[in-house]
Amino acid sequence: MVSRQHPLEFRIPPPVIDAGCALLMWLLARATPKWQLPLPDGWRWGLLLAGLAVGGGMALAGLIAFLRARTTPNPLQPQQASTLVTDGIYRFTRNPMYLGMALALLGWAGWLAHPLALACIPLAMAWLQRFQIQPEERILEQRFGEAFRRYRQRVRRWL
Repeated sequence: MVSRQHPLEFRIPPPVIDAGCALLMWLLARATPKWQLPLPDGWRWGLLLAGLAVGGGMALAGLIAFLRARTTPNPLQPQQASTLVTDGIYRFTRNPMYLGMALALLGWAGWLAHPLALACIPLAMAWLQRFQIQPEERILEQRFGEAFRRYRQRVRRWL
C-alpha cells in the first residue's frame, strides 16, 4: 500500500520546531509571570544544565552514530539514508536526537519554572511524531524492509 505524503512532512527542520517551542515557552512564561513557580536559582540552573547536558549528549551520540555509519543525518532527506543505524545509542531508542532535544526543552522549562512552559513540550513532540518520525519510519521500512521491522520490534521509538 502506498501512503501519500502530507504537505507538512519534512517541511520544517526539527531544530526549528524545537527553537519555536523554546520561544513559545519563554513568551508564555513572560506573559503570565504570576504563575511562575518559586524555584530557587540553584534549582533552576541545575535543571537547565542537566537538561542541556543529558539532552545534548544524547542528540550528539545519535549524530555521531550516523556520521560513523556514513549515512545522512539530514532529517529532511531520510530517503538518502544509506545505512540503517542500530548500534550505539540506537540500541536503546530509535530517536535519540529528538529525545535529546525534548530533554533540552525540559531543562529550559525547568529554568523558566513555569507550568505553561512545560505544557509546550508535548506539542513539539506531537508535531515531530506526526510530521517527522512517522514519515521517516515509513521511508526506512520501504528502504530497509525486514531489517527495519525487526529493529522497530526490538527498540522503542522513544525509551
